[in-house]
Amino acid sequence: MPLLKRKPFPLADSPKDLENHELVYQVRFTKEVFRDYSEYLSRINLYRRRVWMCKFTGKSNLTYEEALVSEKCAAEKVQQFPKDLIVPALQIIQYSMLSLKDLADTIAVKLQEFLFVGTELYGRREDQIYPCKIVKVLENDAEELQYEVVWLDKNKKVTETALLNVEDLVQKKPPLSRRFLKSFIRESTYRSAPWVLHDKLAQNHGISTDLPQELRSKAFFRDGLLVCNKKRKTNDMETSNPGKCKRRDRANGSTAENGAKKEGLDEDIKYPIDDLLVQPGADDPVFSERPSPSREFKVPMNCVGDLLMVWDVCSSFSRLLNLWPFSLDDFERAIYHKESNVPLLVEAHSAYFRLLLKDNGEYSSLVEGKKRKMKITLVNWTEYLCDFLEMIGNPKLCANTATIKRGHYGLLDTYVKLGILCELVNHSLESNIFREKLDEIIEQRQALGATRRGEALEEGRKRREEKERLKSEPMSNGHVNGHLTDPEKSEISKSDPGRRSKDSSKNRNGVVISTQNGLSPVKSEDDHPIAYLKKMAKKRNSDVTVSTSTNSPKKEAKDHRMEVLDKNTIKERREYYERELEKRSIKTNPLGKDRNHNRYWWFRRDGRIFVESSDSKEWGYYSSIEELDAFMGSLNCKGERERELGKHLEKSYRRICVELNKRSKDITNQIAAEEAVLRRSTRVRAPPRENPATAYLRYVNRWKED
Repeated sequence: MPLLKRKPFPLADSPKDLENHELVYQVRFTKEVFRDYSEYLSRINLYRRRVWMCKFTGKSNLTYEEALVSEKCAAEKVQQFPKDLIVPALQIIQYSMLSLKDLADTIAVKLQEFLFVGTELYGRREDQIYPCKIVKVLENDAEELQYEVVWLDKNKKVTETALLNVEDLVQKKPPLSRRFLKSFIRESTYRSAPWVLHDKLAQNHGISTDLPQELRSKAFFRDGLLVCNKKRKTNDMETSNPGKCKRRDRANGSTAENGAKKEGLDEDIKYPIDDLLVQPGADDPVFSERPSPSREFKVPMNCVGDLLMVWDVCSSFSRLLNLWPFSLDDFERAIYHKESNVPLLVEAHSAYFRLLLKDNGEYSSLVEGKKRKMKITLVNWTEYLCDFLEMIGNPKLCANTATIKRGHYGLLDTYVKLGILCELVNHSLESNIFREKLDEIIEQRQALGATRRGEALEEGRKRREEKERLKSEPMSNGHVNGHLTDPEKSEISKSDPGRRSKDSSKNRNGVVISTQNGLSPVKSEDDHPIAYLKKMAKKRNSDVTVSTSTNSPKKEAKDHRMEVLDKNTIKERREYYERELEKRSIKTNPLGKDRNHNRYWWFRRDGRIFVESSDSKEWGYYSSIEELDAFMGSLNCKGERERELGKHLEKSYRRICVELNKRSKDITNQIAAEEAVLRRSTRVRAPPRENPATAYLRYVNRWKED
């Protein structure tokens, strides 16, 4: 039986009262039967995960079927264990407290002392050592063993026989390998520490099942199985000093009485744990039903991953490629389109060709050698495509060169089109131009991170100084240097982090205006999250602060407003840094994984959450806030993976909802426009309108280089 997390995994019980005509779902390799399809599917998905271990060999990262095959092969190999050595080996294994490695080493050493018929070893003859094989064991009158052997040549053919004593026999290596012995130990036992043989196996070979005296104080039987009492020492202490143990149990959140109820065996589970080990609990919240993701794609399912990768790179590095951004829907329709020279695909290919030509690499040399025009157009772009295929030399892709030359690019299979684009992306990422751009982005991210950390440190320093100042100032009649010590205002002061960074200057309203030198994430006033605050400052570099010598109500109200304003400014600064760092992201990372290792992706330029199966063979997506809420409500925070996934979704929830709403509105407007086109098409004299669904056919690259 394959192991899950190094523990036996119980098979599901067959449903009771099954009728002959009832339709059920059966797992082929375990013969488990399920009435409910969702339960069957969940169990199948679990069996397909690479989380299983072969019980006999210890191989891990296997699927359930692979683990079964491994165990079958190991069992067949273990059956070859020499019969004469089975009993001595089992006697060593029974109730041994050694680790698996040490136990295998001990058996190997012990078995070297046992010589049996069929053993191949070396014998001494005329002061020389020759290979031989034992064919018979003889016992003389002096109760000394002698061995009849046959000498073997290089081809292991028998030459002649001889009678040798035990001192004339030499074993060059142990008769059985350590790996073989480990498999034998695992197959023969049902538990370790101590190792205990299967009852039937022990009875068949006459091995005693009586527990040794030295283990009786450390273990006991429960439900017919041997169980180690790991807390026996604790129980002994309870007998000798019950008061001390009771105090210790209370410190751990449980009493000695509760420990007795658990019989010193079960420990409280500390969450989070692996998701597949989470069991339903009485205190669990009501989880919503997990919605099924939509799988409506125009491209084949096995091409969705490549489609998303290519589109994400085109969108993320559109400025570098001089390629006007396009939506994922338009890109998918363009790939699916069967006509040649689709403007969107032509411009996408041409953008990568221009970048490779600028790089002055292998592709540039190949094109220059063919003396082609250096201007890529709608007419000659396929020539550059054929040159690229010739350069990469991929047999599967190069087989379509003739079709492309005849002008039938649109007739290529979807996986071929995406395969070509994937190759273009990979070669572009390896170019010097791309590497320089990535280095620049990394430097900007590091500078932004350093600036953000500097501001955080400055805020912390300001908070500490403010606390020390408040402690040192004398309190008199409810005033502090002319300020009313209003509890609400004091609370605001405590919660308000520092308002001025080290390299900042203040305007007369006390608002911080960043004047940092070096790399600044702010490129223009409109790009700054507190641009509207700058307009309030008449004298930017003045260091005039509000006087604190008055305690008038108007003044107090004004100070209160400034406190809140600064607090909002700090929050906006943090959001600003998050946006700027996201703009300079190098790659898109998944939001996380669910209990079944399915990955979840969110691309900020598309309003959907994509679901990728653990084997990357199936894709789906959620496209509404209702689906997102239902999915988040189905996550169990007791599991490690779903806990982290839930945190990432909560952190990005607001932004995701904005994109989902935007996409829903766009789809609604598109449907309305398509219906309008359909209605107008019935009127002969009405001028035709452009259908939004065919926008990819009217794509124009506004950033195209001249």
